Amino acid sequence: MAVSAHEEILKTILRLINANEDWNASGAGNEEEAVNLFKQKDFDLVLFGAGISDEEWLKGKLQSLHPDIICVDHYGGGSGLLKCEILQGLEKRNSIKN
Repeated sequence: MAVSAHEEILKTILRLINANEDWNASGAGNEEEAVNLFKQKDFDLVLFGAGISDEEWLKGKLQSLHPDIICVDHYGGGSGLLKCEILQGLEKRNSIKN
């Protein structure tokens, strides 16, 4: 799941993630949408983009619902950086599971 309060940034993040045939991302534009979506689907990680007003609260809330969830901060940059951030998050998740 990707979370960003900036609609255009969120659209770009989702387009780049979903261009990878092995990945499938959903997006949320605010904390409430993120929590509701998180309760409906099982995610491997949550990617935080720009504009979330209370990111630490949201991370804590998501981790209270799913303690093993990996939260990744995305600071912008090209698709290569985004891919690296996601791969590092997935690697961290896999090491926790094993």
